[in-house]
Amino acid sequence: MEIKGLQKNILPEPPKSIFKLLGPSFILLGLGLGTGELILWPYLVSNWGFGIIWGAVLGITFQFFLNMEIERYALANGESVFVGFARLYKKIPIWFILSTIIAFSWPGFSAASAAVLKPFGLTNTPLVAVGMLFLAGTILTLGPVLYKTLETYQKILIFFGIPLILYVVLSIVDLDAVIALFKGIIGIHIGSQCKDGVACGPGSYNFIPMGLPLMSFLAAFAYSGAGGNLNLAQSFYIKEKGYGMGKYSGRITSLITGKTEDIQLEGSTFEANKSQIETFKKWWKMVNIEHFIVFWFLGLSTIFMLVLLAYVTSYGKPNNAEGINFVYNQAQAISSMVGSTFGALILIITSLMLFSTQLSVIDACGRIVTENIVLLMPNIRNKGKQIPKIYYTVIWSFILFGSGVLLLATSEPKSLIVLGAVLNAFCMFVFSGILIKLNTKLLIKEIRPSLIRKIVVYTAFTFFGLFSALVVYNQFFGA
Repeated sequence: MEIKGLQKNILPEPPKSIFKLLGPSFILLGLGLGTGELILWPYLVSNWGFGIIWGAVLGITFQFFLNMEIERYALANGESVFVGFARLYKKIPIWFILSTIIAFSWPGFSAASAAVLKPFGLTNTPLVAVGMLFLAGTILTLGPVLYKTLETYQKILIFFGIPLILYVVLSIVDLDAVIALFKGIIGIHIGSQCKDGVACGPGSYNFIPMGLPLMSFLAAFAYSGAGGNLNLAQSFYIKEKGYGMGKYSGRITSLITGKTEDIQLEGSTFEANKSQIETFKKWWKMVNIEHFIVFWFLGLSTIFMLVLLAYVTSYGKPNNAEGINFVYNQAQAISSMVGSTFGALILIITSLMLFSTQLSVIDACGRIVTENIVLLMPNIRNKGKQIPKIYYTVIWSFILFGSGVLLLATSEPKSLIVLGAVLNAFCMFVFSGILIKLNTKLLIKEIRPSLIRKIVVYTAFTFFGLFSALVVYNQFFGA
C-alpha cells in the first residue's frame, strides 16, 4: 500500500557511474572502523585467536541486509525510516530518543582515541579525550553542509589509512596466519605455541572458546559495521546525498557558515507506473552494489587486516586482556618488524579512526534524537528552520555529558565501548523486528523486499534477541 496523502514527485534517473553514488557507505564504514574493526575484534583475536572471527563475517552480513532495507524505504519515500516508524507507531520516537541517548552517551571512542596516544606523551587521557569531543563539536558546527563535512572527512581518512594498514599487513603477516584466519571463518581454532615453546591462547576449540566474555563478543558482533541505531542513520545520509526521492529533501547546514535549506520531515514518493518502477529497480541495483563494495567488502577486508595484525603481533601476550594494551603490544611489534615510523603511524591512524567514529557518532545521534523530538512535537514538525537549532543543541548536550563522564568516571575505554555495544545489540533486535513490516506495509508491492531478504532480516532479529537474552542471563545468573 502507498502512504495516504504523501506528495508525488518524479523519481529521477540514477547516475550512470557508481562512483557518483559513493559517500553514505563511507560514513557508515567510518562508524564501524572505530568500533568492532579497530578495537573489539582485534582485542578478542589477540586473546582467543581466530576461531571466533565467523562472528564478524555474520555480523557485517546481517548489517548489510539491514542497511539495505533502511535504504529501500528512504530511496522510495524520500524520508528517514524514523518518519516511517512513526507512521506505524506514533509513540515509537520516545524509544529511539531514549535508546540512542542511553547507548551512545558514553564517550568510549574519544577515550580510546586519546588512550592510543599515550606513547606520544599525552598521558592525561581524560583531558585529551574531552578536547577531542570539543574538536568534533567544532567541526560539526562550522562545516557549511553537515553531510559533506562528514563524507569528506571519512573518505580522506579511509583512503590514507587503509593502504597504510595493508602495507604493514603485507610486510609482517605470514601464510600460517592467513590459513588460521580462513579456518576461523568456519569456526575452527587450532591451539598454537608461542615463540618460547609454551602453549599460546585458549587451545583448540570450535566457534566459542571457554572463558570468552560474552559481553565483549556480543559487542564485537553488534559493531561489525556501524551498530545499533546508528545503522538507521543511513537513511539520513542517502537522503542528503540525493539518492532516489531524497533529491527533494533539504539538508542540515551550519547555523554559522551554512546557507539555510528547507527541511521537510515528510518526503514524497513516485507514481506506481511501469516506467517509474523500472527506474526504482535501477536505483536499487546500483545502491546494492555501492553498499556491498564499500560497506561489506571493504569493511570485512579491513576487519581481516586488523585481526591479522593483532594475531601476528600480540596474540598470547599476557597483558592483552587489560583494556586496550594489545594496541600498544601491536605497535611495539610493528616497530621492531617494519620500523619505528610505521609503529608510530599505526597508532596515529588508529587514534584518527577512533576520533572519526566519535565524530560520526555525535552527528548520527544528533540527527536521530532531533528528528524523533520533532516527530513528537506537531507544532514544530513543519518548521524546517527549527531542525538545525535543535540538532546543534542536542550534539553539544552529548558533548558536555560525555566530557563529564570522562572527567569523573574511572572506567577504561574498552569498557565504555563494550557497554554501549551491548545496549546497541538490543536496539538492533528491536528495529530489525519492525523493519520488514515497514517495507511491506508502507511500500507498493512491486518494490517490497524479497522472501530471501525477509528471511535474513528475521534471522538477524532472532539472533540479536537470543544473544542479548543470553548475555543478560550470564551477567545476572551466570557463575
